[in-house]
Amino acid sequence: MERRPGMSKPTIGFIGVGYMGHGMAKNLIASGYPLVVKGNRNRDPVEDLLTRGAQEAATPREVAERSDIVHLCLSNSAQVEAVIRGEDGILASGKDGLVVIDTTTADPTSSDTLAAELEAAQMTLVDAPLGRTPKEAEAGTLDTMVGATPEMFERLRPVIACWAGNISHTGGTGSGHRMKLIMNFISMGYAALYSEALATGVKSGLTPQTIHRVIGSSRMANGFYETFMAYAIGRDPEAHKFTIQNGAKDTRYAASMARDAEVANLLGAAIANSFQLAESAGHGDDYVPMLADIVARQNGFDLAKAVRAGHREED
Repeated sequence: MERRPGMSKPTIGFIGVGYMGHGMAKNLIASGYPLVVKGNRNRDPVEDLLTRGAQEAATPREVAERSDIVHLCLSNSAQVEAVIRGEDGILASGKDGLVVIDTTTADPTSSDTLAAELEAAQMTLVDAPLGRTPKEAEAGTLDTMVGATPEMFERLRPVIACWAGNISHTGGTGSGHRMKLIMNFISMGYAALYSEALATGVKSGLTPQTIHRVIGSSRMANGFYETFMAYAIGRDPEAHKFTIQNGAKDTRYAASMARDAEVANLLGAAIANSFQLAESAGHGDDYVPMLADIVARQNGFDLAKAVRAGHREED
């Protein structure tokens, strides 16, 4: 993987070029790394990367065979396990020295098992889950939490810096996934809390704009608050493209991690139930800020109408 001065950069494989993966892969190409991507049903991001110089492989095994480092950017641990263990998976490549960077928000227990399996095959798993949104993925300014040995972290830092602006080394393999679940426990908790706060405030006679103006100008505002309210109040459907289905999955993983650590997870259960209810009602493909609409409807009003009425009052 390391290259002496004058030698070419390592070839990067990429599996999962969706909302987040496309921007990451694009920035790797822009930084001069040869890229091999595995295509999927959505051809648009794949075709765009091919026009930028990427090559396409048919299977995870072929990606691994042609790469020095493989990125995974998938939806859940079940997909990661299939890509690594499948008949035409990464393990089947037998590629000694291969490094797999898993940027999926994954179940740490699964990651620990996969890391051991890859190590037995002379491969290395590094976990580097992501923070922020597809906008930052395109800009190359994502957050990431990296679980790896100090030596491996330093070897990979130039690669990761192509798509991340805030890089934190959290410890050994698996620590990045654990840290990401803590982050998403907080962020999905924000989403559930903001949704109920808006519902309570509006039904009590406040306008959504008043709530946003007061909270948004206080020390309780934060980056997640801004993107959440960009949809809930600003009605921008592109503000935070992270699905309720993924949020529900992450809260389940966080609950499992708490259980394994023998931690009482009372708030986690409430947050998970908020997302599970929304997913079970058919809203899994909606984005997380749209939870505010769902909670509003559960409480007998339309948040979009309340926002429009609030604008009229201000006028």
